[in-house]
Amino acid sequence: MGGGGVRRPLPGSSKSRSTVLLASRQSSRAAKAKAEDEAARAARLPNRRGGRPLAGPRTLPAKRVGLYDPALEKDSCGVGLAVQMKSVASRQIVVDANEMLVRMTHRGACGCEENTGDGAGILVAVPDGFLRKAAQEAGIGELPPEGEYAVGNIFVPKFENAIPEAKAIVERVCKQRGMKVIGWRDVPYDNSMIGDTAKGTEPHVVQVFVENSDRRPSWDFERELYRVRKAATKEADSVPVLTVSDTQSFYVCSLSAKTITYKGQLSPEQVMPYYLDLQQPDFTSHLALVHSRFSTNTFPSWNRAQPNRMMCHNGEINTLRGNKNWMHARGGLLHSEYFGDETANLLPACSDNMSDSGNFDSVLELSVKAGDREIPEVMMSMVPEAWQDNAFLSDAKAAFYEYNSCSMEPWDGPAMMAFTDGRYIGATLDRNGLRPSRYYVTDDDRVLLSSEGRVLGSLREGGLWVGVLPNLPDESVVKKARLEPGKMFLVDLDVGEIVPDDIVKEKYANRLPYAEWLEKNLINIKGWTEHSQGVGTKVPGFNLEDSVRRFNMFGFTGETMDMLLMPMIIGGREGLGSMGNDAPLAVLSHTPRLLFDYFKQLFAQARVTNPPIDPIREEMVMSLVCPVGPEANGLVVGPEHCARLVIENPILTLEEMQALKDTEYKGWKTQVLDATFPVSSGPDGLMEALDNICMESSEALRGGNCQAVILSDRLAGPDRLPVPSLLAVGAVHQHLLTTKQRLKGAIFAEMGDAREVHDMATLIGYGADGVAPYMAYEAIAKMNNEGLVSAKAKEDYSDQDLFSAYRKSIAKGILKVMSKMGISTLQSYKGAQVFEAVGLADEIVDRCFTGTTSRLRGTDFSSLYMDICRLHQKAYPPNTSNLPLLDNLGQFHYRDGGEAHLNNPETMVYLQMAARNNSREAYKSYSDAVTSATERVALRGLLRFKDEPSLSIPLEEVEPVGEIMKRFNTGAMSLGSISRETHETLAQAVNEIGGRSNTGEGGEDAERFTDNRRSAIKQVASGRFGVTSNYLANSDQIQIKMAQGAKPGEGGELPGSKASVCRQEVTKYIAQNRHTTPGVGLISPPPHHDIYSIEDLAQLIHDLKNANPKGEVSVKLVSEVGVGVVAAGVAKAKADHITVSGHDGGTGAAVWTAIKGAGLPWELGVAEAQQTLVLNDLRSRVRLQTDGQLKNGA
Repeated sequence: MGGGGVRRPLPGSSKSRSTVLLASRQSSRAAKAKAEDEAARAARLPNRRGGRPLAGPRTLPAKRVGLYDPALEKDSCGVGLAVQMKSVASRQIVVDANEMLVRMTHRGACGCEENTGDGAGILVAVPDGFLRKAAQEAGIGELPPEGEYAVGNIFVPKFENAIPEAKAIVERVCKQRGMKVIGWRDVPYDNSMIGDTAKGTEPHVVQVFVENSDRRPSWDFERELYRVRKAATKEADSVPVLTVSDTQSFYVCSLSAKTITYKGQLSPEQVMPYYLDLQQPDFTSHLALVHSRFSTNTFPSWNRAQPNRMMCHNGEINTLRGNKNWMHARGGLLHSEYFGDETANLLPACSDNMSDSGNFDSVLELSVKAGDREIPEVMMSMVPEAWQDNAFLSDAKAAFYEYNSCSMEPWDGPAMMAFTDGRYIGATLDRNGLRPSRYYVTDDDRVLLSSEGRVLGSLREGGLWVGVLPNLPDESVVKKARLEPGKMFLVDLDVGEIVPDDIVKEKYANRLPYAEWLEKNLINIKGWTEHSQGVGTKVPGFNLEDSVRRFNMFGFTGETMDMLLMPMIIGGREGLGSMGNDAPLAVLSHTPRLLFDYFKQLFAQARVTNPPIDPIREEMVMSLVCPVGPEANGLVVGPEHCARLVIENPILTLEEMQALKDTEYKGWKTQVLDATFPVSSGPDGLMEALDNICMESSEALRGGNCQAVILSDRLAGPDRLPVPSLLAVGAVHQHLLTTKQRLKGAIFAEMGDAREVHDMATLIGYGADGVAPYMAYEAIAKMNNEGLVSAKAKEDYSDQDLFSAYRKSIAKGILKVMSKMGISTLQSYKGAQVFEAVGLADEIVDRCFTGTTSRLRGTDFSSLYMDICRLHQKAYPPNTSNLPLLDNLGQFHYRDGGEAHLNNPETMVYLQMAARNNSREAYKSYSDAVTSATERVALRGLLRFKDEPSLSIPLEEVEPVGEIMKRFNTGAMSLGSISRETHETLAQAVNEIGGRSNTGEGGEDAERFTDNRRSAIKQVASGRFGVTSNYLANSDQIQIKMAQGAKPGEGGELPGSKASVCRQEVTKYIAQNRHTTPGVGLISPPPHHDIYSIEDLAQLIHDLKNANPKGEVSVKLVSEVGVGVVAAGVAKAKADHITVSGHDGGTGAAVWTAIKGAGLPWELGVAEAQQTLVLNDLRSRVRLQTDGQLKNGA
């Protein structure tokens, strides 16, 4: 891949000369700098590495470049499995596996080079006969008996001193562990068909043979080989010539007496031609796993290709950050009876340099080889089926899953995992079934399983083979079946047959007395609370007369009461808003903002890389139940794992929190840590308070003194300031992770500033095990006491009823936030840090939110301290004893003297004047007002055009107004969300100026197709409302709506009442265009139910292009961290156009949590998409567009 991608203009673009000149100069500077860097690197290598390069690899951006971050890479894949159940090795299994792989080419991808794949490979059983012949030809001599030697394929960077270094390390490590390296062999290859990018980082592949000198039992031999590989890799990491870069390093593909892996940065059809071993007739096997990768970017690597050592997968692990954090925390607890004190040398199990599947494979291998569980059992614990609300599970299985939840959170996400350890081979599917798989069983005991339905079978369509194996007669197939959600497919090669899911799971569920252990050791928060009340514990009452002071101190406003709390306690759901978010980012606000406001929720980029979950229709697979508190050694199975506290709702009642604070229960003790600091301590007081609570938390958990710490700001008042709850929780959580004490106790937050769904989601996402929002309860009690609730609800309620409704609403909201990321369980969401910090200084992020993406700096500890003080002064104003009023800063709706808003009375008045009077002066006033507001609200308002006279061009060379107008599109507002008259007027207006209007997801009346009311852009959303072949054919552009800026990760909603209001003809008209029933509410599901991966999106793009060959296909995304990587995947899926929407886009209705808490400014999204597409040499393939509160030409 060359740098020319930076300089290539868009096809058919009419850029001004200044634009092209500027881009050319920037490209030239970038190319020159890059050439200088590569030259300097090449010049340094001989001295620094101690060897001469055998090849000149192209350096890929393995580290962050601009807004592109390789940690955000996503991939979806094709996976296949072939096995002869009686363990009879044959050439046929290898041929079947390769044919399966080749026919999954559509599940892989290529970037700017068609002959450079994203990665593919094959894992097979050790081909003993072939290797014996190969060893003789390599001069190694006779190999030991089958099973008494291991073989490994190793990637070594192509530097002449690297190979001797690598061999010396492996031989030395083997010798230290009583094993002998028999010999080495260069794996023959043919790289004539691979592209320059793959060649640029192509490793030397060497094969090592290791003898089981002490004739250890088979599995003990595998354990020793595992230890050898880990030790050799760690030693190689310190050798410069073996760690040239993240994409060029010493890497052991496999080292085993049972299996061997051949893989690389190849396309599926290149694997067998590249590796000459695989072409040999005597290269046989009785099992095989194959994998084809579709990376959303084009910077894959040889190392990241799959299969891994024990598994390969198709899908996405959404909870990876949390899984990695928790595995790191377990480092201080893990101890293997097989490796003793050397267990520490096997850690860390997870690494930022590995993909999600690489980390999963590493944890799987550690659990199997350092523990005492078989691979099917470990897979059951890492990828459990939905068990919490499954009434059809046996008691034994339910107990097994509950027991394992105490020691391992699910690795959650849409994924199909294929796995093998040489004895077992199988696959398991995520609880949602979002990566379907099918399998065939033949009459000669072969099993063929694939993630792709069309890679199996022998049906013909139009004379073309649909299946992978055209030589597979229908009569030879004795069984066809699919892998069901949460189920496991398993072949036990020792018995030579398929073991049904229920038998497999019952076997492991009944292996040990899990139910008995749970009954004796598990603690429930309800039981604790009842015990506490039984001994006379009382909850302190509210001081409602003085509550306004505390409300102001914790940032409560009139809007908090009316727009957030009231809908939850009366309607049982979050409050709704509309028209998007026109208020400033927290970092740009001139009013004091809570720390929660600096964090934006991430979301599954609407089905492109992984789908969100539908929290309504898929409620059964979701759960808030979570065990908390000390964990035990995860490599040993025993009753000690059950001694944890189970919490069913992370939003604790006042009674539950009081019980935790005041009583001990079944050996559990807690310690309250004061999260306040004196007003007199000044700016340093905040940092001192963080230091104190971190130190006190370590001391409290040391030696098992207590099992939980409670961070409380109850002491905040006239003389003491509260530490922001998110800051306190994040600091303690990260501190305990660092000291490896996090899993020695739970963290509870009794804090006053948490009140809405977004607040709770961030607290849990950064490590809180439970939250008691006592000021929210006090606010509800005050509203009820003052009659505000009964006046609104027309009914009287008790405080407890309202508290219960509030908790249920928050719980429902948390489930919805989780569902946006495709996460099913709170246990997986907790600590996953699925947020981006926007406008926080590094000093805050590095200490309290380590690992969180933060691309905009700004507020530091001193600024936070000032905001805390400003809120405190409103609560306790100096020089007066009068009770202050509840503040209203206008953060949701414009209020004079409050928060700035883009939509404000001044701009609206000028806009109406300009439109009604056709006044240029009024429009100029409007534009100036918008520009002024933008400078106070949006990132683009902080930017200024460079004034460089040298770049000026003659006016006649500037693009004409008429051409510029063609770029103007209306927002995608559907008929129904706005009226028929408005929808048609917008279309007519934009057609007159040469632009294009967008139908939105409500369809369009066919009568409009032939007149000036026609919308050129026809939208296809998840509900498919109004989508017909006629609709698609009458478009200039078809837009696939993958997300909406105002509510990313959620579907649209048109209430039934809105579809049947006022006039009967309107009812019929809306329903007619949407092809639905009048008066029935319409909800678009969060996911497109035919798009669960990037490959599925590519399929839809292909289908839409066939439906309208002359039209473009656009994909609408929403700005978030990683949108550039997704955009690269969309470009590779052959879209023509990409829209990146900002977080401030309009909507007919959405919950405030979505409007305010999710998505990012389009300025970040467009910049990231542009940079990533250029880096991937994909920019010339697509046109890039944005939307979101764009109001004038500036």
